[in-house]
Amino acid sequence: MLFSSSSGQGLVEYALLILLVGLAVIVLLALFGSSVGNMFSNVIANV
Repeated sequence: MLFSSSSGQGLVEYALLILLVGLAVIVLLALFGSSVGNMFSNVIANV
């Protein structure tokens, strides 16, 4: 086989996992960022 070494395979899998989590965080912030910001503003204003 041309690519019989699997030493870099774990690193690539971790990089893909981190990329997926990062994209999920960006999407969630885009969807819920303003509502969460408003919630924190209301909590600070009522203290």
